[in-house]
Amino acid sequence: MSHDSTAAPEVAVRKLSGRRRKEIVAVLLFSGGPIFESSIPLSVFGIDRQDAGVPRYRLLVCAGEEGPLRTTGGLELTAPQGLEAIARAGTVVVPAWRSITSPPPDEALDALRRAHEEGARIVGLCTGAFVLAAAGLLDGRPATTHWMYAPTLAKRYPSVHVDPRELFVDDGDVLTSAGTAAGIDLCLHIVRTDHGNEAAGALARRLVVPPRRAGGQERYLDRSLPEEIGADPLAEVVAWALEHLHEQFDVETLAARAYMSRRTFDRRFRSLTGSAPLQWLITQRVLQAQRLLETSDYSVDEVAGRCGFRSPVALRGHFRRQLGSSPAAYRAAYRARRPQGERPVDTESGVESVSRAPVLPETAALPPENAVPYQTRRTPAPIPAASLPGQRSAP
Repeated sequence: MSHDSTAAPEVAVRKLSGRRRKEIVAVLLFSGGPIFESSIPLSVFGIDRQDAGVPRYRLLVCAGEEGPLRTTGGLELTAPQGLEAIARAGTVVVPAWRSITSPPPDEALDALRRAHEEGARIVGLCTGAFVLAAAGLLDGRPATTHWMYAPTLAKRYPSVHVDPRELFVDDGDVLTSAGTAAGIDLCLHIVRTDHGNEAAGALARRLVVPPRRAGGQERYLDRSLPEEIGADPLAEVVAWALEHLHEQFDVETLAARAYMSRRTFDRRFRSLTGSAPLQWLITQRVLQAQRLLETSDYSVDEVAGRCGFRSPVALRGHFRRQLGSSPAAYRAAYRARRPQGERPVDTESGVESVSRAPVLPETAALPPENAVPYQTRRTPAPIPAASLPGQRSAP
């Protein structure tokens, strides 16, 4: 679930400097940035939709470096404003950064630091989080980015509390989002925070998107290992875990295989993957359960056993927490959307299996999109320690 709080966040927010205006939004563009992500805040904050009940913002499009700014497809952009214009903005948005491995320009980082010191709200969409981290604005804070880049963000900036499960994180005066569509989610959240649910709902209708999306990035996570872990000694342990998800083992088992204490293993694992090992392990087990529900005819009890959960109850709890649906409902809805006549294949044996689950009407949708509402909170809900054998509480 995303950190979507309608109440004032529990952080000390600086008072906005007198020369800055709350209604002014500055969007900071760099050369090499993807045009889709860059256009999201321009569309949300730069178009007058007062006729639809959406309060108007004043948009400043600022170049973060010397132009022209080249973007995807070979297009060249010329921003009407430079870094000096940021000094008037109450909100500064960095929609993207061209490379997760190269440092942003010092002048842009200085401008972001000054804006933050003067009370401006700083927003990083997708890889824009790397610019905020380079400026030191995410130190000691929760943050997110695209799940694919989360391990790199966590490794390059170990003081940032990276959570790859979130669609966006609102930490008061600093906000970050996951990839592409999650940037729209965060921009709608900003409008909702500034002007209420009705204004955000009106804007969502204009954009033809849901006003709030349930769930987080869990359903999109790839099982493959992050590139950064390939040459690390922990890679062998992680690979072993992925190959033995059907067995009941805990994080202490993984730490022992790595010849490390639990504390050292937790720290090393988080720095390489961007996730606590317990969270990662449970996510992988749920992903495996998804695959078996989609491709086999095992009962839910059998799926639980083949994914290393101690009981079907543990599977159901984690499955619903991550995907907003029960395993049975997920399977039924998935099969309702599968082309007629297509039969599931057991991923272990490669043999087609006969479905015993009832088929729902073709209009049924996968439950994770709409099954659960957002929750108002600042931190992820704790994962019960008893869900896997011998576990301690989540780090």
